[in-house]
Amino acid sequence: MPRTKSFKELVQREAKADKKFAEALLREGVDAMLSGDVETGKTILRDYIKATVGFEKLGAATGARPKSLIRMFGPRGNPQAKNLFSVIGYLQRRAGLRLHVPM
Repeated sequence: MPRTKSFKELVQREAKADKKFAEALLREGVDAMLSGDVETGKTILRDYIKATVGFEKLGAATGARPKSLIRMFGPRGNPQAKNLFSVIGYLQRRAGLRLHVPM
């Protein structure tokens, strides 16, 4: 029986290939965090980062160590607001998006 690809691999491959999908992934990750589902938001953003910029380049752009960023978006990560907003700010600028919180 042939080995099947994992869902994470599928999502990352699609995000690399399709800019609209990648944008939707970024929006969904931020929306999940804003709605209080931090675990889902971190998972989605981790997949987005892996598929687009990578943790090395993200670390260089934000001044954070890549290993710290990987932990921050990991299952036991507890991102501080300062670090999280720095990452989200960079990701949205890189994607050419401007995310807003509806009033």
